[in-house]
Amino acid sequence: MSTWEAILGIVGMGLITLITRSFFMIPKHEIRLPDWMRDGLRYAPLAALAAVIVPEIVMTQGELIHTWKDARLYATAVATAYFFWRRGILGTIVSGTAVMLALRIGLGW
Repeated sequence: MSTWEAILGIVGMGLITLITRSFFMIPKHEIRLPDWMRDGLRYAPLAALAAVIVPEIVMTQGELIHTWKDARLYATAVATAYFFWRRGILGTIVSGTAVMLALRIGLGW
């Protein structure tokens, strides 16, 4: 890739970013989203979070885990159970981390 191609790529990506981020500020009137779209957008953060976290739980170095002897599975199960029991974020984090550390340090998983 030449220097000019790199510069053109950077400028092009900058323009696309500027246009897409200012898309809702350009019109003079508020753009009304349909109710079905507004309802669907409520789940976007949850979907993005799941897309980041789930591969970390079930994969190791780009491959699915092959054994149940993985501390992440049990830590996830305990943290999920705690959340549904108490609905507290801090307890969820502490319980999952405690199980993860106990299995990794205590049993060497």
